[in-house]
Amino acid sequence: MSRRKHLPDDWEEIVRRCLAYWHLLDPHEQERLAELGEHLVVNKRWEAANGFELTDEVVVTIAMQAAVLILGLDIDYFGKVTSIIVHPTTFAIPGTRATAIRGMVDSGSLPLLGEAHHDRGPILLAWDQARRGARHRGRGHNVVLHEFAHKMDMLDGVVDGTPLMPNQTALDRWIEVCAAEFELMRRGEAGSLLDDYGATDPGEFFAVATEVFFDRPVDLRETKPQLYEVLGGYYRQDPAAREPVRTIS
Repeated sequence: MSRRKHLPDDWEEIVRRCLAYWHLLDPHEQERLAELGEHLVVNKRWEAANGFELTDEVVVTIAMQAAVLILGLDIDYFGKVTSIIVHPTTFAIPGTRATAIRGMVDSGSLPLLGEAHHDRGPILLAWDQARRGARHRGRGHNVVLHEFAHKMDMLDGVVDGTPLMPNQTALDRWIEVCAAEFELMRRGEAGSLLDDYGATDPGEFFAVATEVFFDRPVDLRETKPQLYEVLGGYYRQDPAAREPVRTIS
């Protein structure tokens, strides 16, 4: 791997140690991920909260995780990402938020693992959760992928679970599949693969589905092939094909 001008000298060692997904990528994909991650490191504003220290490990790990989303796309899909504020652990922000129960809101201070503020507002992340998601795959949860997916959803100005599509045919298919899956989740009939938080609203459904698409792609392809198909069409990736072949003992 070539040295990258704007990354620390040990960036590759950090990625190999901290980002499990790196080891699933072929050399071309690794080179592309490094290029995209470097762009995020250089061109986005990074801030620490609550006296936290932004080390090279923190910034590189988060940037490379986020770049996984756009391996098949380009950096413009993160056009609404302006700044990333990293908290050491779970944080709370006061305000009213929707809940997974239709029509219900919570007005208290909720503990958060991450949050993507609307339009060009910041992304907030809890480092301990970001680090865990990077190192330990297969749980179907990844706060970095979740929050950066929200920013991709915001590109058209609304957070509605329908990101920008290349054409009307793709858009119609997306709406058909995702609306059906979202309704199943609302009724409690979607199974256990996707987190119930996805029932909060279509925007959360998209972010939750994105987590599973990259973190448990084989399971998603097997249990919800149509959802896997439309997510693959949007992200222009086939993450299930990267996974080691399962063997039956």
